[in-house]
Amino acid sequence: MKTDFLKINSKLGIKYIVLLFAIFFGFSVQSQKLAFVDTDYILKRIPAYEAAQEQLNTASAGWQKEVEALYQEVSEMYKKYQTESVFLSNEMKVKQENLIVEKEKEAKKLQQKYFGSEGELFKKREMLIKPIQDDIYAAISVISTEEGYGAVFDKASNVGVIFADPKLDISDDVLKQMGITQ
Repeated sequence: MKTDFLKINSKLGIKYIVLLFAIFFGFSVQSQKLAFVDTDYILKRIPAYEAAQEQLNTASAGWQKEVEALYQEVSEMYKKYQTESVFLSNEMKVKQENLIVEKEKEAKKLQQKYFGSEGELFKKREMLIKPIQDDIYAAISVISTEEGYGAVFDKASNVGVIFADPKLDISDDVLKQMGITQ
């Protein structure tokens, strides 16, 4: 009988805790102002971003040509090896195969140097784009503080924003805060 009473009390206690949590959470969510920005929209209107993208594209294209040329060299070496392998001794075959493998490793190493996670493209993007992103974040922070926004979502990144009221879009305010006019 005593255990039945404890079970009932613990169930009621849990229900009360859940109810209090829901009420508290409901009030705290209602008191937060929300807004969203469209970083794609903002970035397209920043001249420095367009210039940075052009520099990245130019550098990337040059590096890609360099990597492709090395892979083309590997391909030609392999084709030559295939046609000549009939006439080569085992020792010469092994030597040619090793040369091809070394050239392919060189091509992969160059590709990693330019396009790897810590490669030249990453470093150049970090150098050119990060300051622009930092400026956008700073402008969003100022506006959020001034307007009392509890959260600002990025519409461009599709982080679960299904609908956004255009009245809550502060993208133009961010551009204005950054001193960019349209």
